[in-house]
Amino acid sequence: MSFLTPLAVATRAISIAALCFAAVVALTFWLVRTGRLTPFGAWPRLVRQVADPILRPLESRLTRAGRNPQDAPLWLFGFTVLGGLLLIAVVDWLIGFWFRAQMAAGSGAGGIAVFLINGIVGLLIAALIIRVVASWFGIGAYNRQFRPIILLTEWLVAPIRRVLPPMGMIDFSPLVAWLALVLLRSVLLRLFR
Repeated sequence: MSFLTPLAVATRAISIAALCFAAVVALTFWLVRTGRLTPFGAWPRLVRQVADPILRPLESRLTRAGRNPQDAPLWLFGFTVLGGLLLIAVVDWLIGFWFRAQMAAGSGAGGIAVFLINGIVGLLIAALIIRVVASWFGIGAYNRQFRPIILLTEWLVAPIRRVLPPMGMIDFSPLVAWLALVLLRSVLLRLFR
């Protein structure tokens, strides 16, 4: 239990260190690209030498996608920002989950029931959000990696969609499903409190 707080601190430190590294790489490459630094100087060569193992695969992937490989440092910076935020969020969620599980275990059967209700409804709401956001990017039910999200949500969304069909391009069934889950959670939590 005492390792959890240092874990959160370490996660933030790693994320900040990675962000600083990516910022230095992106700034150095930008300075070289705009002619403010010579590419043959000691600093740009050192940065390129250190960053090459990370940038080479990113550059080849950008080239295959038809993008400019010189933008790899900017993509590295963006991925570092998003990856750091995601890592911090996941670690904080796991720490919170751990503490809530311990509190529920100490509260008896009612506490465990409340913990399970909150956990299951939270998982279903997260799956609904992922489903909606994925639909904005054209990821549909036939995508193999997307199947677990569909399995988690279709049992609730499909009956609502039969009653409330999509209006043009807008499908309100996930919103109604979310409201139904929130109401169900509040009713079930009142039973156990």
